[in-house]
Amino acid sequence: MTQLPDGRFVDDAPYDPQQSIRQIERADLDAPNWLLVWRRFRQHKLGLISGVFLLLCYLMLPIAGFISPYTPNERHSDHLYAPPQGIHLWHEGRFIGPHVYPMTSKANLETFKWEFVPDTENPARLRFFCEGSTYKLAGLIPSDTHLFCAPEGSTVFVWGSDRLGRDVFSRILYGAQLSLTVGLIGITVSFVLGIFFGSIAGYFGGGIDWVINRAIEILRSLPELPLWLALSAAVPSNWGPVSVFFIISVILGILDWPGLARSVRAKFLALREEEYVRAAEMMGASSGRVIRRHLIPNFTSHLIASATLSIPAMILGETALSYLGLGLRAPAVSWGVMLNDAQNLVNVELYWWTAIPMLPIIIVVLAFNFLGDGLRDSLDPYHS
Repeated sequence: MTQLPDGRFVDDAPYDPQQSIRQIERADLDAPNWLLVWRRFRQHKLGLISGVFLLLCYLMLPIAGFISPYTPNERHSDHLYAPPQGIHLWHEGRFIGPHVYPMTSKANLETFKWEFVPDTENPARLRFFCEGSTYKLAGLIPSDTHLFCAPEGSTVFVWGSDRLGRDVFSRILYGAQLSLTVGLIGITVSFVLGIFFGSIAGYFGGGIDWVINRAIEILRSLPELPLWLALSAAVPSNWGPVSVFFIISVILGILDWPGLARSVRAKFLALREEEYVRAAEMMGASSGRVIRRHLIPNFTSHLIASATLSIPAMILGETALSYLGLGLRAPAVSWGVMLNDAQNLVNVELYWWTAIPMLPIIIVVLAFNFLGDGLRDSLDPYHS
């Protein structure tokens, strides 16, 4: 070692690249597991982008009313089936900021359609951070401030309006609050039931295992869609939208737990013979402690990946039930309820924008699948 004038010491030994590689490998071995998982997950570009996108979607839910220019059930009787309005920045070669062209409607007695003619001579500038209809931030705090509002005497239908003159863009944002939340509630119910029954069957075996397995086989043998329809039809029609929402979430969770229970049971059957489990039992650990502290943590990664892959099924289940009129009902707003209004193919042919709610469903389901694939690959210790 040589001491420099500033007091630092420098190693006189020649540079050994192999030693540097060994130091890097040693640092990887000493790194915590979450850091290794994050390094692998970053390499899965689709999973990373999907995770960021879904995070932004869920962060947007409490402030959907702020982002939306209208409330979900706000009607404009003079603008039924209004087409999407473009937001422009330039008018006649001059930059004037974000603006729309006011539309006037008239009935065409030959085609029996409403026709909307934009007034391209009089651009109307959008208002930002403006006062509008009252809503509740996060469902708790009353507010009337919106990110942007329609100009005076005009409208701003970014994705058009529906048969009652309601803004499709605003309804999609409000609908996300229910459609994205139903998956989280449903997966919570499914995981509680699946882990509970699967762990009991796999750890104790015997008669308990036989009874739970027969129950799983019976549930899995029932046709899924007719069972959904039967349970949803049993919900009283006089219940409020919130009550129906929670019941639909619970129904989706109850019908989804058998698959997870089988996975948990198979894992417990393999792990209960391990030496560390036997050692814990010999030291007097209770069955509950062995399950909570020694068995479940060993396949947490599998549970996380299963959750991200099961949530899309919950969202699609709610969409299907609401589309068929057996799930959430008006005045509740979800993507399935919005698609229920687009059942008439003639209307979709004439007013294509009424089918736009299909797009967020497709994009969110794909994002969850990509995120689940990325997490599954990252959490798999044998993944190369």
